[in-house]
Amino acid sequence: QVQLVESGGGLVQAGGSLRLSCAASGRTFSRYAVGWFRQAPGKEREFVAAISKSGGSTYYADSVKGRFTIFRDNAKNTVYLQMNNLKPEDTAVYYCAAREGAVTYTYATHYNYWGQGTQVTVSS
Repeated sequence: QVQLVESGGGLVQAGGSLRLSCAASGRTFSRYAVGWFRQAPGKEREFVAAISKSGGSTYYADSVKGRFTIFRDNAKNTVYLQMNNLKPEDTAVYYCAAREGAVTYTYATHYNYWGQGTQVTVSS
């Protein structure tokens, strides 16, 4: 089992940057693929980015490609989401999720473990 804690959210102006962190408990974090999802008020939770357990493969939603980067440091049990050139439409609660195994998923229903979320607000 793994527990996830997100941090790094906040208020930023359009065009600015934030780095989110997803810290995991346990010594086997390197066995888990990790995804970032977000949910804006009144909207469905949507996929943002995902990374394989080794960090060798990454996946992005079209809406964030070229602006967001997902990476991980397994020695620190942490996955990061670097968000650049933020837009007001990026405003949402951001969640990280983990699933043990070799496959990296982009659907929320495939993930077993979730953090509590961190709020990102981008002002225009």
